[in-house]
This record gives sequence, structure tokens and C-alpha cells, in this order.
Amino acid sequence: MRPAQTLSPNTQATLLLTAPMLTGNAREDTAASDRLTPGEYKRLARTLLQMEMQPGDLLEPGSADRLSASPSVDGPVVEKERLQRLLARGFLLSQTVERWHTRGLWVVSRADALYPTRLETLLHEDAPALLFGCGDISLCETGGLAVVGSRDVDESLIEYTRAIGGLAAKAGKTLVSGGARGIDQAAMRGAIEEGGPVVGVLADSLEKTALNREHRNLIQDGQLVLVSPYDPGAGFNVGNAMQRNKLIYALADTALVVSSDYEKGGTWAGAVEQLRKLKFGPVYVRSTGDRGRGLEALEQKGALPWPNPTDGKSLLAVLAERPVVQAVADWGMARQWLLGLDVPQRKTKVTASLASHLHVSSAQAKKWVQRAVEEGVLQKGGKPAGYAASRQQANLFQELV
Repeated sequence: MRPAQTLSPNTQATLLLTAPMLTGNAREDTAASDRLTPGEYKRLARTLLQMEMQPGDLLEPGSADRLSASPSVDGPVVEKERLQRLLARGFLLSQTVERWHTRGLWVVSRADALYPTRLETLLHEDAPALLFGCGDISLCETGGLAVVGSRDVDESLIEYTRAIGGLAAKAGKTLVSGGARGIDQAAMRGAIEEGGPVVGVLADSLEKTALNREHRNLIQDGQLVLVSPYDPGAGFNVGNAMQRNKLIYALADTALVVSSDYEKGGTWAGAVEQLRKLKFGPVYVRSTGDRGRGLEALEQKGALPWPNPTDGKSLLAVLAERPVVQAVADWGMARQWLLGLDVPQRKTKVTASLASHLHVSSAQAKKWVQRAVEEGVLQKGGKPAGYAASRQQANLFQELV
């Protein structure tokens, strides 16, 4: 399914607040310097939630006054004049969207129904406010195997990785990778050659990549979708490449690191973040040949040796062994459990208990507890400071079920 060209009010507002409006001449966008940073937008989204508003509500007359009047110890979330300048970029937005449309590109915001639930569920407010893409967005919900690695590798690793991509296709699993030269492209090519579905999570040049003739045919056939959290015309940026790694891990069930430098580079940083903090699913490392110091160090940090499946059936067996992580990574289940907290407990204990109960990482449990506090599911009570379920919300929940 490809998102319709008509943008929802939420997507329109998010684009106006955060995206560059470049129609061939950057100087046309006089409010470019006003654009909200990811951190500023995150704070704004949190405030809107507390005010029971959505980004699209900011398009209504008087919304800027209402937002500027919201109480905050740190001052206005966004200065009224700055907000108005950004929201006044409607003409530039229409030109920019038309440019994307003619190139077959789409955009969805985090508030849209088509936004990948894997990103929203696992990353919560750290999920990109906007996701740009080309192709069938429903492929982003299929999970599968992520294959990542270094850009500069020898031909033997290229062939090894192509074979892995081919195995994923034969197993009927989606191949997820980053689209960079080297390991990423080799894995995607291997899956494509065997007719398998592929999700490419790009850090730059979405527009240019989508216009590639070979890619266009695959996109039109529904075999390939390219997505990016960055403007379709954005060039390469090391920081962007690092940040998009978490999206690759979130969109897959299991990951394989084919090659990695030691303590440097995007592959290393992404794998370490997944092993130590995110823990969305298991991380494997190549177990054959000269692995190098990077892969050996990742194994010491908790990565598993790749068992080298030889056909689609054996690969399915490997993927089936993955621990239950995403199946329990659901805010609704967390909220239900938190609403059962009758006795105030310290926040650290609540977090640890939630992580243990739902078999998720401490980082994920911490995000849910913070969300529960922000949404009034948990309230402070008792000494020393503890948290217990809101009696009002708990009673309402019982009435609903």
C-alpha cells in the first residue's frame, strides 16, 4: 500500500514545523532557520499530548495563542512568532509535495495510521516524526532479517552476503538493510535476485536512489520499498547514518552483522546500541573466516555466532529461535499492567518489575513508565516518592473491560 498523495493535517503540520521546503532554491524558504530540531519537536509533541491536541490542530486559527499560553517552567514550547512563520510556509509545502509526487515519493507522520507500528511501538517518541519513502509501505510491517556491515570489504564477503540475502528470500522473509555500498547493497541484491521482498532504510539521497531505473521497476512490482527519516534530497551526513541504524533494527526481527570495525563506524555503533540499550531482537555476527577484532568484540558484548544456515528451511529455524521481544513490546499491555499497581513503589522498582513481567529491555520499560507518568496512568504517592496507578484511570479501565 502506498500512502495517498493528500496529506493528513498532522503530516502537513509536522512538515511545516520540521522539514526544509526546497523547490530548487534554498533561499526561497525564508523560515528555514526556524525549523524545529528533533529535540524541540519531541518536546512540542509531548506538550500537545498533554493538552489533548494533535499536530494538525496547530493549523487552526488561534492555536498559536493557545500553545504559547500553556504553562511551562522552561518558557514557551515554541515562540509564537516562530511558530507562525513556520506554519505560514503553506505555498512552499504545496510545491515541495508536488515535486515529491512527480517522483513517486510519499511522506507519513508519526500520527498517521500508515506509519509503521514497529517504529512507533519500539521507539515511541524517539521514532522519526516523519518518514519519507517510495514503494509499498506495508513491507515495513513484515519483520524479517536485517543484514548490516562495513562499506569497504573484499569480494569474498560481498558474495557471502549476497548468499545470505538469497537465503532470506528463499525462506520467504523480508531483507532489511541500509542501502549503503558494500555489505548493505550486497545483501539487498542477493534477496532481490531470488525474488524476495526488501526494505532499504536510507540515510541520504532517497530521491536520487528512488529514481534509479533498476529500483523503479522493483518498487513498481512491490518487491522493494525505500524509506528514510530524512528529507528526500538530503546528502550524506555521518550523524544521520548513525541515527538511522536503530530504524533498521526496529524494522527487523533478527539482525546479522557481517563485518564491523572495532569501536568506530556506524555498524559498530548501531550494533552496540542494539545489544546494550535497544534490545529489539537478537544480534548475530558472522562466525566464519577472518572475523576481525570488531566482530569478536561484539560477540563478547552479547552477540551470537551465526549458525550458518544453508537453505531457507534452516534459516527459518534460526529465526524461530529468537527470544520473544517484539511480541510483548506493546504499550497497551504495559498500560494494563501499570494500572494494576495499587501500592506505591519507587520508579526504579516499577521499571524493573515491568521489564521482568513483559520480558522487555530495561530501556523499553523505562520509556513506558515515563509515558505512563506523562499520561496520568501513574501518579506520585507515598514516601519516599513512589508511583501507583491513577485510581480514576484504573476504574475507567475496569469499566471498559
